[in-house]
Amino acid sequence: MALTPAKSGSSSGRPRLIQACIDAFQQPDVREKLLFTFAMLVVYRFLAHVPLPNVNQPGLTSAFQNNALLGFINVFSGNTLRRLSVAALGVYPYITAQIVLQILIPIVPRLQALSKEGEQGQKRIQLYANYLTVPLAIVQGYLQLEILAKISTPAGPALRNFGLFSGSTFLPTIATLTSVVAGTLFLVWIGELITERGIGNGVSIIIFAGIVAGIPSLAGNNVFSAAGVAAIMLLAVIAFVMLFAIVIFNEATRRIPVQYSRSVFRGGRMYRQSGQTYIPLKVNSAGMIPLLFAFSGMLIPSFIAQYLATSSNGTIRDIANWLRVAFSPNGVVYQLLVFFLVVAFTFFYTLIIFQQQNLAENLQKQGGFIPGIRPGRPTAEYINRVLFRITWAGAIFLGVISIIPFLATRLTGVQSLQITATGMLIVVGVVIDTMKQLEAQLLMRNYEGFIR
Repeated sequence: MALTPAKSGSSSGRPRLIQACIDAFQQPDVREKLLFTFAMLVVYRFLAHVPLPNVNQPGLTSAFQNNALLGFINVFSGNTLRRLSVAALGVYPYITAQIVLQILIPIVPRLQALSKEGEQGQKRIQLYANYLTVPLAIVQGYLQLEILAKISTPAGPALRNFGLFSGSTFLPTIATLTSVVAGTLFLVWIGELITERGIGNGVSIIIFAGIVAGIPSLAGNNVFSAAGVAAIMLLAVIAFVMLFAIVIFNEATRRIPVQYSRSVFRGGRMYRQSGQTYIPLKVNSAGMIPLLFAFSGMLIPSFIAQYLATSSNGTIRDIANWLRVAFSPNGVVYQLLVFFLVVAFTFFYTLIIFQQQNLAENLQKQGGFIPGIRPGRPTAEYINRVLFRITWAGAIFLGVISIIPFLATRLTGVQSLQITATGMLIVVGVVIDTMKQLEAQLLMRNYEGFIR
């Protein structure tokens, strides 16, 4: 049965986005994908409220109120660490595993060969990422839970009976650590199911759901209860400008013209045909990865300081106190280091990713060339020059975005802005990616979508 395209703004006066969503639900297969995605998110949110054993809830609440480091880690976990549930690690170990493998592909010949074997090679690399997730989840889970067990609060430690080096706490520690690792692997499995049978990238949607679910409580407890009307309005303006800038830089591309020529036989004669297309080089091709690198690197000294703070040696405690003060997220030195690390990691990650794509070599194999540039090495050098120039804009943008929450705190006086730029980048990126996938589903059925 032929389908009639839905026009922009229907006769009922509905906005384009709402009408496109209605059209999507009217298609059985698209509706099934959307409902399956929603069902998996419900399972994830249920898991996020299942607490670990031996959790001291008053101590946990007190620890988060007085420790900015935990607030940053909580954002990376998808807002599940605050409840110390079985999903306390989120899918961050899995993301770390993928990043590590992407960095190792140009270095390890076996991985480099797999990356060139098409779909089967990518599946193998994906399997390695799943394997690597387990040890990373064990290490990360133990370090985070150890810190929560050692933080002293008026209500006691946030986690009781935790420690591998004590006979009375060994088995409870193994049970708790196994629970958080199993929770991470379960979330990764749910994410893969969403990618396969739902809409959008499953792992990204899980992180998105965790961040969005924490916005109402964080806004109510930390912003509206601690700020005046002027501060709230200023925060709203800053958030709107950040959102606008993130969307612009997320979609900004530099198009390099490429021409293809080929010879065809027609009527016993050879004719030369040519066509033109573009290579879209994104200004922010690294996405949120440099922010994750930078914040993870800056968290290491804070982790060490938290771990050494309970030492019986006075010198070690002094070193821990110096690390805590020097690498405090509320300090100017910390923010400057974050800015420069984000810029450096943006160039590092972007160059690694584009080296793996071999654009110049693939263009030459397909008979394509950039007008005015010789194929081969000159083409590769030209693409690298263009990429280097536009990456400066993306790197500085990410660096500025990473310190805007700190500047907003100084301007408004609100001390607990837990929704960082990383969270906003994730939310915007996931929304745009999901909208594009839904748009593609609608266009396949001759419906007019909502992305122009």
